[in-house]
Amino acid sequence: MKITIITVTFNSRQFITDALESIQSQTHVDLEHIIVDGASTDNTLKLIKRASKRVDSIISEPDQGIYDALNKGIMRATGDVIGLLHSDDMFASLNTLQDIAKVFSTSSSENGSSPDVLYGDLVYVDRNDTNKVVRYWKSEAFKRSLLNKGWMPPHPTLFMRRKVYEKHGLYNASIKCAADYDYILRVFSDKTLTFSYLPEVITKMRVGGVSTGGIKNLINKRKEDYWVLKNNKMPFPLWILFLKNILKVHQLIYLKR
Repeated sequence: MKITIITVTFNSRQFITDALESIQSQTHVDLEHIIVDGASTDNTLKLIKRASKRVDSIISEPDQGIYDALNKGIMRATGDVIGLLHSDDMFASLNTLQDIAKVFSTSSSENGSSPDVLYGDLVYVDRNDTNKVVRYWKSEAFKRSLLNKGWMPPHPTLFMRRKVYEKHGLYNASIKCAADYDYILRVFSDKTLTFSYLPEVITKMRVGGVSTGGIKNLINKRKEDYWVLKNNKMPFPLWILFLKNILKVHQLIYLKR
């Protein structure tokens, strides 16, 4: 099974080497790696080209943000399954993609068929010490009722068959912070798709990235979350948004267990 990994970069020289090594050390070898760079002005591209033995495609041009860049990668992807790894992040183990491929190759989804969508757990780690876990996003098996409780799977752990993107299109790049939530609601509301939860940590995500940095970003994210809920015709969007934020507290409590 061919898996495409998309990595979006922009002035990512500090940690891009870690991300590249994480991908290139995977035991799953049927792998396509696409890097979409937003015309970096530091030496990001130089570092990428230095370690490009398993980079299949590099796009470097100005973009309209991370979701616009992801869309470019998705349109170029040729894998059976598409996932992503942010430039600051790493896969949790050398066997992560092998474990994911096994699930997609077996009957392990909610109805016994090979899944269309897979997700797992995520840990937020210290920006400089990636062995120091500061938050644990423990997910669970999917039930549609969870969407009304503010639940979503960790976006960086989401792997989907290419046909899901072909059916549901691309990210809404006009949404700057919450296009992942918008896409998840669209996909997970589709009753024709099958979903599998892999109960292991898939991704180690450094704190301080696009989705975790700054009060202003947090406020904008909440506003966009509310708009996304209304646009997807979710009932009681303010209540769902409240529950969605409560779930983040649970992630900190789970870490202390």
